[in-house]
Amino acid sequence: MTKLITLNDGTQIPWLGFGTGTALYGKDATDLIRLAIENEITHLDGAQMYNNEDTLGAGIRASGKPRSELFITTKLKPDMEPGQSVKESLKASLAKLGVDYVDLFLIHSPTPANKDGKLKQLWEGMEEVKREGLAKSIGVSNFKVEDLKVILEDAKVIPSMNQIELHPYVWKAAEPIVKLCEENGIHITSYGGQTPIVRVQGGPLDPVLASIRKRLETTRGKPVTTGQVLTKWILQKNAIVVTTTTKESRIKEFLDTQDVPDLTTEEVHEIEATGAQLHKRAYMRHVFGE
Repeated sequence: MTKLITLNDGTQIPWLGFGTGTALYGKDATDLIRLAIENEITHLDGAQMYNNEDTLGAGIRASGKPRSELFITTKLKPDMEPGQSVKESLKASLAKLGVDYVDLFLIHSPTPANKDGKLKQLWEGMEEVKREGLAKSIGVSNFKVEDLKVILEDAKVIPSMNQIELHPYVWKAAEPIVKLCEENGIHITSYGGQTPIVRVQGGPLDPVLASIRKRLETTRGKPVTTGQVLTKWILQKNAIVVTTTTKESRIKEFLDTQDVPDLTTEEVHEIEATGAQLHKRAYMRHVFGE
């Protein structure tokens, strides 16, 4: 049974989401969405910017899964058409997805609205689509502390989520964002969580993760992967996980992480202390001034 997380507006979201960015960016996601759903992943994470919402919708239809059993997210692209409202933009997405509403709608990036002084105005547009039932929940993505503070000043609806790159090599930079979100009941979703093993091979975390993996495998009496150690760390930060893969075996591996024993407090601290030795952001560096 997939674990559900309750957001600040009462909406329940599965802990694991299948994303249509990264490896699927701009590509046909139909078959992989169907495969994810067949493997009981019902949380699907898309975005206007990925240029494949139509194939996300096609994958949903191909699966035959009822809409009521799915949790669908999409995100508002940073470069909206001139004069286009948030509502008009979301309606265009709904048409591509072939659904009447999304479960979660996020502002994909605070930039360029934060530089133009239009973040509050953008959030008002998000509140409108929630009021009208076009999105059950609304939130943000890649928002820094200062961006969140701007929205929270006048928000009638507190964001349900901030989806950010989260792994040990950005934890030091992400911790203040996570803390502010926790203080305001905003849930964190992690993307790029496998970065330490996928994009930073040979980094300082490698021996630490290998040692913890061995301990977990011995404790469990069944195989544990290094990727599962990282996912476990993210889950123990009370974050939701979004991942992308083209392999069914990896989908099963992510789902199996639910049954991996918890990391000890010492292991969590060791991962974070070692991760702090290297800062490595894989995505949206321009938003963070990197």
